[in-house]
Amino acid sequence: MNSSRIIGAIDNFKHLKILVIGDFTLDAYYKGHVDRVSPEAPVPILDVDSKEFRLGGAANVARNLSELGAEAILCSVVGIDDPGKLSLDLMTQRGLTTLGIVKSAKRPTSVKTRLMSEHVQMLRMDEEITSDLSDQEESALLNSIVHLMDTHSPTAVVFEDYNKGVLTEVVIKKVIELSKARGIITAVDPKRQNFFTFAGVSLFKPNMKELKEGLNMPNLDATPVQLDKAFTALKEQMAVDVALFTLSADGVYITADSSSHHIGAIPRNIADVSGAGDTVIATATCALASGLNLEETAFLANLAGGWVCQFPGVVPITKDALKIETDKIL
Repeated sequence: MNSSRIIGAIDNFKHLKILVIGDFTLDAYYKGHVDRVSPEAPVPILDVDSKEFRLGGAANVARNLSELGAEAILCSVVGIDDPGKLSLDLMTQRGLTTLGIVKSAKRPTSVKTRLMSEHVQMLRMDEEITSDLSDQEESALLNSIVHLMDTHSPTAVVFEDYNKGVLTEVVIKKVIELSKARGIITAVDPKRQNFFTFAGVSLFKPNMKELKEGLNMPNLDATPVQLDKAFTALKEQMAVDVALFTLSADGVYITADSSSHHIGAIPRNIADVSGAGDTVIATATCALASGLNLEETAFLANLAGGWVCQFPGVVPITKDALKIETDKIL
């Protein structure tokens, strides 16, 4: 692989416009210390020193894309509530447009709150509704997506599915249909519930757990023979163009009709794997949309996903960091 070619492609990410469609989450971190046990119950008391709020879920994919230089437009649903207002403020602060956000009076903003002591997570609390969007919310979201496709001419669409109800079957199928008609690349980080609904996408990026569950192949392992077998099943059942399998400590495996490539993980000091999948799908989409080949795409996605694991919490990759890492490795 040629580092100059890859770094040149990274510089060209700035020309990409990418819609991110999926479940929005506001990530809350309450950080402090524990030095006593509650007299009310045998549980530790967290003395909170600071609070931090970050963009999570599909918004983290959008932020990764933005930090890579692409124009990212998040299409999702938030509540007309305080967490929703804070979420929109955070998006604005991070340079993300709110044009694709639908506000709902009946669906609260999803919030995941983590209680942290000395960088160790003690407890997580989830406040969310996971049922499908109402017909009214679904229609509003689709209308917003169609409008953005017409006015912004996106290069690619990324589906980010957390099984929280935003990506309904109707939304998924309609957006894939619209994208195909417009020649727009589609990519998905799937979950089991909608696994086969994403038939026809350009890039399908499951991890091993999702792949085993989705294809009902519990004995699947990370060998090339087995992974090629899984791709054949995806191709036959879903007409997927390219599959990118994330293999945790074993790196990534990318495959299509033309070729397959395994890229091993780079040894790093791992602090937190949260959000690494978001970084991988964002980077891989940018790489493919910029004309990089399969091996180069897998290399960059693997590099970016490993880099963010060095830091606690959910953090995005940046364009400069990716260029430095590329130059260092190649």
